[in-house]
Amino acid sequence: METGRIFITEKDYLRLTNLMGSHTDHNFEDLEIELDRASIISDNDVPKDLVTMNSKIKFLDLKTNKDSIITIVYPQNSNTNEAKISIFAPLGSALIGLKKNQEINWKFPNGKTKSLKVLEILYQPEAAEDWHL
Repeated sequence: METGRIFITEKDYLRLTNLMGSHTDHNFEDLEIELDRASIISDNDVPKDLVTMNSKIKFLDLKTNKDSIITIVYPQNSNTNEAKISIFAPLGSALIGLKKNQEINWKFPNGKTKSLKVLEILYQPEAAEDWHL
C-alpha cells in the first residue's frame, strides 16, 4: 500500500460506503483503508486528471513495463472481457483516487507487490459532465 495523497468525490465516497455496507460477504479492508486516507472533494471541483468511478484509464506496471487500459466500475458492471474492473477488485481499489502520473505500490492477494503508475485519464464522467453515472 502507499501513503501518498488520494482524492475521492463526495458522490463516489457515499456510493462506495453504502455499497460496502450492503455486501457483508466481502472483505473490503484495502478499499476501506484507501477511502479512510482519501481527501473528499466536491463533485463540482474534480480535477480532470483524477481517477474516479467509471473512469477509463491507461496505467503502467512499472516492473513489467506493460501498459493496460481499464475502466473502474461498480461490481454489477464489471466485465473482464471489456476491461471493466470492479472497484472491489484489488486493481480497482489500488487505482481509485490517483492522479495522472501518480504511482502506487500495491500488495495483491497473491502476495506480490506491484508498482503502478497512472499514465492517462482517457475518460472521466465528471470531465464529460456525465452526472448520471
